[in-house]
Amino acid sequence: MVDLENVTKIYSMGSFEVTAIQDITLSIADADFVSIMGPSGSGKSTLMHVLGCLDRPTSGRYRLCGQDVSRLDDASLAQIRNKRIGFVFQQFNLLPRETILSNVEVPLIYAGVKAKERRRIATEALERVGLSDRMRHRPSEISGGQKQRAAIARALVNNPSLILADEPTGNLDSKTGHEILDILSQLNSEGATVVLVTHDREIAERANRIVHLRDGAIELVEELRKGGGADGVS
Repeated sequence: MVDLENVTKIYSMGSFEVTAIQDITLSIADADFVSIMGPSGSGKSTLMHVLGCLDRPTSGRYRLCGQDVSRLDDASLAQIRNKRIGFVFQQFNLLPRETILSNVEVPLIYAGVKAKERRRIATEALERVGLSDRMRHRPSEISGGQKQRAAIARALVNNPSLILADEPTGNLDSKTGHEILDILSQLNSEGATVVLVTHDREIAERANRIVHLRDGAIELVEELRKGGGADGVS
């Protein structure tokens, strides 16, 4: 599913260069559940951006589902993101003036799915996360937990190979956060590959393994339970 080989990402800031991650080698197999932890500045967000094809590595190679995506152009990366990756963010990123149903349809619009089929797929995704009675509401009319459920539904509509969740419980109370984690765990049990970025140890322990980052490098890989057959993390 995911294969990073000696990946380094360097950002240029004027005359300065900042190495955000360095020499990362990481393999995640289909249907695994991995958490990424580390202090602020450890490279968690950069690693997530590389995994999500939002940033290209400065050096090294990234294969997703067997395809080398390291040097693809912007248009090709956008297609990869739309078809193979589902994103769940801390800030939800919902369009405030659109209904929840319309928000969930957005990736399908970019994928060129016709309106009737979009509506059917988005409705099924909202039913899957328990929001069938809120699909006509706007984001301001639902709770934070419901917004995150909507974001998960949006991440699912194109049947992605990989779900990336970046601090998905950060804006939620403890009870609601656990409900969101239950959904991600259920999706993983149904075969989804999930990568979760968090600073919270309790949340990270929902995964099969925890990848600990420090100063842009993998410091430790902690095996918690046997997952979906992933191996080869270093």
